[in-house]
Amino acid sequence: VQLQASGGGLVQAGGSLRLSCAASGRTFSTAVKGWFRQAPGKEREFVAAINWSGGSTSYADSVKERFTISRDNAKNTVYLQMNSLKPEDTAVYYCAVTRFGAIVREVGEYDYWGQGTQVTVSS
Repeated sequence: VQLQASGGGLVQAGGSLRLSCAASGRTFSTAVKGWFRQAPGKEREFVAAINWSGGSTSYADSVKERFTISRDNAKNTVYLQMNSLKPEDTAVYYCAVTRFGAIVREVGEYDYWGQGTQVTVSS
């Protein structure tokens, strides 16, 4: 099982990026998928999660109204559209998949993790 995250990069404050996370080796079409991030010297934190159908989502307060999570089950891929980026959004972003059928927000509740993609927002 592999989760391959991509789409990170360097962007100016106020800009946008779209992260993608493609799964291979197993179909996760019914699994809850999430995005987390980890800034230098800080713990990994929840960003967003989406249920299997896309009908239910959850966001950290710090990214609400700016980030949008979505998924394409046919492509086994989850996305994170990030708008109005701020320097404090700078972190390595990780995608993850949980065995739970309902949305969860804790790192320990996710079973599979991607390798991370760096997002750097300059001021």
